[in-house]
Amino acid sequence: MTHSRPRINDLLAEHSLAPRRDLGQNFVADPNTVRRIADLARVGPGDRVVEIGAGLGSLTLALADTGAAVTALEVDRGVVPVLREIVADRPNVEVIEGDAMRLDWNSTLDPNHRWVLVANLPYNVATPLVCDLLDEVPQVQRILVMVQREVAERFAAPVRTKGYGAVSVKAAYWGSARIVGLVPATVFVPRPNVESALVEITRHDPMPDHLAAADPEQLFTLVKTAFGQRRKMLRKSLSGVVQAEQFEAADVVGTARPEELDVDAWVRLAAIVHG
Repeated sequence: MTHSRPRINDLLAEHSLAPRRDLGQNFVADPNTVRRIADLARVGPGDRVVEIGAGLGSLTLALADTGAAVTALEVDRGVVPVLREIVADRPNVEVIEGDAMRLDWNSTLDPNHRWVLVANLPYNVATPLVCDLLDEVPQVQRILVMVQREVAERFAAPVRTKGYGAVSVKAAYWGSARIVGLVPATVFVPRPNVESALVEITRHDPMPDHLAAADPEQLFTLVKTAFGQRRKMLRKSLSGVVQAEQFEAADVVGTARPEELDVDAWVRLAAIVHG
């Protein structure tokens, strides 16, 4: 049983709550949408799921119905007790009060197990949060998140496209990203001004040898520097960082622009620059 729009409004009124703009709260108020997300998550008994920004539990309930063990994280102290009450009869759901941007993930999510992140992420933290999880929480093996459509498109953007940027390179380094669905603004309370999309990122398993040879921190620093001046040729944006002979050794054209290099080319260049 998941929440309808009247149920969301009743819960808010009953507990004297309102969606908080500072937390980017937009509650999903459409049972079909959350069931669709749970189906796309491809989880069931024996799987471990972490949900960030569980809110009033619309998606939490749909995930619990799959039989997976769900860890639901919520930062809003006013919402947490309501969420706990909603899932009180679900033994496979654990509610944790905490800020996903500050959480000690390795003590919260057992590193000895594989996890799937499934969430309706607040627009204001979606990009840095997903990037941090890719960089720092390897036990999260698959990510399925609902984010602003533009953000989803950047994560999944192929090389040589307008949306391709530093986050596209990061996603391609750690795994494969694809948009698996669009979500209209009408399913949210309150209704946002933008369309949402579901993006899935699946980690490489195992990491390909040619990518594993790179130092991620050095690689992403180089990528970020170049995309900071994305309209400039690499020999200009990376002046003082990469020498002409290093471009040649990495088989990278110095007159190219950042969006012309796929992740393999970035890895080769970083390897040459940092030895």
